[in-house]
Amino acid sequence: MKLLFVGTNPENTGAATHFVTLAKAMSEAGHAVEGIVSRRGLIGEGFEAARIPAHYSSFRNVYDLRGYAAVLRRIRTFSPDWLVGNFGKEYWPLIACGRLTNTPVALFRHRTPRMSKLSEYGVPRMAQRFIAVSNYARNAYLKWGVPADLVSISYNPVDTAQFRPNPQLRAAVRHQWGIDDDAIVLGYVGRMHGGKGVTTLMRAANEAMVSNRKLHVLWVGNGPEEQVLHQMAASSGVAERHHFTGWVADTERYCSAMSMLAFPSVEPETFGRVAIEAQACGVPVLGSDIGGVPETLQDKVTGFLIEPGNVAAWRDAIIKLCDPLRRDEMGQAARAFVIEHFGNAAVARDFAELLGRAGHAHPHGDHAHA
Repeated sequence: MKLLFVGTNPENTGAATHFVTLAKAMSEAGHAVEGIVSRRGLIGEGFEAARIPAHYSSFRNVYDLRGYAAVLRRIRTFSPDWLVGNFGKEYWPLIACGRLTNTPVALFRHRTPRMSKLSEYGVPRMAQRFIAVSNYARNAYLKWGVPADLVSISYNPVDTAQFRPNPQLRAAVRHQWGIDDDAIVLGYVGRMHGGKGVTTLMRAANEAMVSNRKLHVLWVGNGPEEQVLHQMAASSGVAERHHFTGWVADTERYCSAMSMLAFPSVEPETFGRVAIEAQACGVPVLGSDIGGVPETLQDKVTGFLIEPGNVAAWRDAIIKLCDPLRRDEMGQAARAFVIEHFGNAAVARDFAELLGRAGHAHPHGDHAHA
């Protein structure tokens, strides 16, 4: 199958990571893949690193004729079986290019806020595949009034060769931050703002750290609440066991150093990529029982689902995972779970099957939710 991925946003987001990883997965599975991407940002860099042929252009908006010209040129030269899009501003241009050239279009939707009435009605009906990245997101689109048989699910893939247990990285990161090899490291990866539940996690972690002197917290990321977290850590009495890295690009480096990962959001997440990346590294996950997060782990098998915002519940779950036997057992189950459901090979297989179905796609089962 020949696939032309079109994603010209110069951004560093989970949607961009999904776009690159899916393109790489399909290429590794033997499909012919090309991309029309931005020169700047994660997508362009990711296609270059994966050695996927990339052609540079942009859609500043739905009326940007340069973007249309770039897509039509590649369709004429490459003759793709599918156009694959990931970003809202490119939905209508790709539909138009597909109609002009009789090329089917598959469009991912990563977010749950409503689109315009025209797009809510037209995009799922005029694209040959309209794809949600979780069952939670799919249900949101059904509430908009999109017919159920027009919304498929294709989960985010994770490169399990890149995200894997790595003792060398583990030792290097811990040494860099002055963390003992036998310490228990609770990790957080992501934006630091109110909706992510970071202050809940800080309070819970501080209480757990009082009862276990080997417990450290590795904070990976930045955001508007970062200074608040620094202040809470400074006044906690255990400040020396809080470690702040700031924003980093190579999150797999830090996942390797963790004993467990916390995903404490108090506002719904469409999916939760960081949860599957951590589990791929053999790290069990504490996740909020909200939005699409429950689809990313198996409760009481690869981690725990916890009530959002409940400091006592988060503290108790952290303390449970301080048990090395429980943590090791869950970590092994976590990597096996991710390989089976979210690994590149599994997602590439399922995505190819989705594209191969006759007519509009029917949704996948919710195989990840335990």
